[in-house]
Amino acid sequence: MTGWFVRDYSQDDLEAVILLDMESGTTGEPPLFQLSDTVAALQALHPAVVAMADDVMIGAAVSRVEGDRAWILRICMAPSWRHRGLGSALITTLEHRLFAGGVRTVHAVLPEGETGAAALHNCDFGTRSGLVFFEKRGPVTPQAISMLAALGAELPPGGLWQKVAGMEREKQLIERRLVLPLAHPELAAQHGVELPRAVMLFGPPGTGKSTFAHAIASRLGWPFVELFPARLAAEYGLAAGLNRRFDEIAQLDHALVFIDEVEEIAVERTGADPTAVGIVNELLKAIVRFRSQDGRLLVCATNNVTTLDPAFLRHGRFDYVLPIGPPDHTARAALWGSYLARAGAEADNAVLASASEGFTPADIAHAARTVSQAQFERTIDTGTRARPTTDDYLETIGATKPTVSSTMAQEFADQSDKFARI
Repeated sequence: MTGWFVRDYSQDDLEAVILLDMESGTTGEPPLFQLSDTVAALQALHPAVVAMADDVMIGAAVSRVEGDRAWILRICMAPSWRHRGLGSALITTLEHRLFAGGVRTVHAVLPEGETGAAALHNCDFGTRSGLVFFEKRGPVTPQAISMLAALGAELPPGGLWQKVAGMEREKQLIERRLVLPLAHPELAAQHGVELPRAVMLFGPPGTGKSTFAHAIASRLGWPFVELFPARLAAEYGLAAGLNRRFDEIAQLDHALVFIDEVEEIAVERTGADPTAVGIVNELLKAIVRFRSQDGRLLVCATNNVTTLDPAFLRHGRFDYVLPIGPPDHTARAALWGSYLARAGAEADNAVLASASEGFTPADIAHAARTVSQAQFERTIDTGTRARPTTDDYLETIGATKPTVSSTMAQEFADQSDKFARI
């Protein structure tokens, strides 16, 4: 006498199945199919069976049919009823329903040792050797999509990190200090490494600070949320707007938050008007709250770190203060190489790197686009494919004023010596 009977699932059983599922697991590993998948299958009346004892549900098996195949989404059993043949009875009854409905193959994937695994073996389910289970989770939950849209956030495409040509020194520094700890938090914790929460990037205009921020978000697979102080000021008032936006961001599981030209709202408070002081105070408090949550990184960028209120650069607010300067010769050669390859150019990138000293990545991009546009127009006019030469690029470089003057380069070097914290 088993003390139970197995019957088909009815819509009135939904709540009992959910409660049973909560106490059924034995391994602590997450199942392949989420509970929402199981509920959706039950509501769509895919084949499912339940086991009852004295009007109490003690077991359930739920499937989802896809053509002539079916997946067993859940095998649930009350702990006190395990090891009595209940799992085998549930699976046998469910597979009879499936095969009678035209299903030819039934699949099941469970964590090793999970509830129901032994029953599947007992019911002659075979295991497939030579298979590797691959998994990649999306960066955001469906529930967060509406919040991201409201914040004007974006999900950067994958591969942006690899597309940052040159700047290898800066890339290595950011990779090691920021990306690796955030991508491997458990390993970082084992070594006593505190996860970075906020970083300040400083350097002359056009050196790639915002590009690095986007690339970090892409590398981590996190949403990218940029805060625009002028927009917040127009909508809510800047102090209130900063508070409101950071409170909204706190509802996300992961986020990289970027504030460009932060010196506009983080000016030194000494001698500033009361409104500016209030804004700085609110931003400092918002950063403290922001740092209390895992799974997020604040990236601020400034062209002139000396204009910031000193409180922003203290330990405990920004973990690192990283200089992002003009690319050196090696980095310029790599940048030129990427543009030359794209244009199919017959040019010497080392010569171009020497000629473009003081150019930022933005300057090099502008010069490369200018040459490409000229060659495109020449091809259209002549009907013959034009390929740019070294001289074409040198002529454009000579007509382009570099963003970073020698004076600016010296100021950046001085700021790096005084403020950099790496």
